[in-house]
Amino acid sequence: MTTSSIEKNKARSFSLKQLTDEFHHQETKLKEGGGSSGKERQKRLNRLTVRERLDLLLDPSTDLLELGLWAGYKMYSEWGELPAAGVVTGIGIVKGRKCMIVANDATVKAGAMFPQSVKKVLRAQRIAFENRLPVIFLVDSSGVFLPMQEDVFPDEDDFGRIFRNNAIFSAEGIPQIAAIMGNCIAGGGYLPVLCDKLLMTEGSGLYIAGPALVKAAIGQVVETEELGGGRMHAEISGTVDFLEKDDPSCIKRLRALIDMLPDEQAALKKGKFTSRTDPKKLYDIVSGDNKKAYDAHALLDCILDADSMQEYKSDYGKTIITAYAQISGKPVGIIANQRTHSSTGRGEIEIGGVLYPESADKAARFIMDCNQIKVPIIFLHDVSGFMVGKEAEQAGIIRSGAKMISAMSNSLVPKITVLIGNSFGAGHYVMCGKAYDPRFIVAWPNAKYAVMGADQASDTLYTIQEKSAERQGKVLDKEEAEEMRIKVKIRYEEQMDIRYGAARGWVDAIIAPHETRKTLIKFLELVERVPIAAKSFHTGVFQV
Repeated sequence: MTTSSIEKNKARSFSLKQLTDEFHHQETKLKEGGGSSGKERQKRLNRLTVRERLDLLLDPSTDLLELGLWAGYKMYSEWGELPAAGVVTGIGIVKGRKCMIVANDATVKAGAMFPQSVKKVLRAQRIAFENRLPVIFLVDSSGVFLPMQEDVFPDEDDFGRIFRNNAIFSAEGIPQIAAIMGNCIAGGGYLPVLCDKLLMTEGSGLYIAGPALVKAAIGQVVETEELGGGRMHAEISGTVDFLEKDDPSCIKRLRALIDMLPDEQAALKKGKFTSRTDPKKLYDIVSGDNKKAYDAHALLDCILDADSMQEYKSDYGKTIITAYAQISGKPVGIIANQRTHSSTGRGEIEIGGVLYPESADKAARFIMDCNQIKVPIIFLHDVSGFMVGKEAEQAGIIRSGAKMISAMSNSLVPKITVLIGNSFGAGHYVMCGKAYDPRFIVAWPNAKYAVMGADQASDTLYTIQEKSAERQGKVLDKEEAEEMRIKVKIRYEEQMDIRYGAARGWVDAIIAPHETRKTLIKFLELVERVPIAAKSFHTGVFQV
């Protein structure tokens, strides 16, 4: 990319609403899977596509809370497109029960498992485990994508970990039901067999090695049905619990089995809860390029129940907002970056979106109190990082950041993270980034994720090159250095795009801003399923 193309892209700026609409259009394409040829193949084999199966599985008038839709995005171009990493994961309602659903999309590379396919399934299993969600596997996969076996097969976060988790779930009493509606080959066969119940359709195959490999290995010639067909497993090996004639029959049976699980319909808190401001006003508050300053209180008015917010230390550490509030009547703690500039009690100006010692100290104490009263914490990111410079260092900025990390890392209450805008450097860490075990982490289309911004990264490299030349008594080649600066900036801008992070599983989903409140309500209902640990909250040694 040239300098002129950078300027062209700059000129092509989007409002947050336009950006959201563009992402929605791309997500619609991702949901199409492998396209017409893959769908025709499923039809030819008398099988439904993954989306058709989900339509039959989910309760009428309910939606799938889809996770990891962007997984694998633009990561495997040498092998062609891999929409949604070839597997659909999400939380849906089946017979009134919330379930985690993991469904192979056989229209995408015959359902083969790529590295990001595996990581996506592992993330789904983790969410299910933490929230004690029953898991439904709709299996239709050709197994590991062999050309990339070294990235899928051996490690602790690779394919085998899925089966290990199946065994752990069973021991923990978390229901798992698998339905084979197509291929289930090689090591992948362990997944359905490790589940509590196994359904299989006629014409499907379950075997460690297919007919061709069996012939090559031991010289035996055997037909697919005799080797690993549904009827063989139902009548001879005894592996299959329910043999069904086709996909609709299989899904009907699956729904009936889910209906045997304990009814989880708890008494809902009565009352109608709405936000003070229409959530669609968020598009007027936040810009698509993250450059516009805004008052985070206005943002929160679009998310929280009207008149429920009780702000904590509102006059101290103003670049971060901490508050007790409710969402759909459910108590929560809120930690949100404030994007407007503010002044301290000493008359000093503080930059919006930047963390200072006072704001980090305030947030650390607030996290501790949320654990004391046992309410979930929602982190709303729009942070450029911690303040730098002599004054900040002398005020103990690192010490204050360490307090916030310690309090947040040891927190026992559920944590939910939403990337509203920027999420840079250590600011990302202390606001409960992916490394700090949020139950769920989602982002808006405009979110940006990096160690630092593209301008700062490219300018820093330029300065380093300049000083290096000075130490060596050389004159910096300005043209060469500028070319390097532009390359670094381009690379950072590409990697800051939230689709880059979503492709790698750094966020669970990219959501439309006006859906934030609705999404958080769903998440809060899920985290309520597991009682907060009875053990007392405590941290290690704080520097004070």
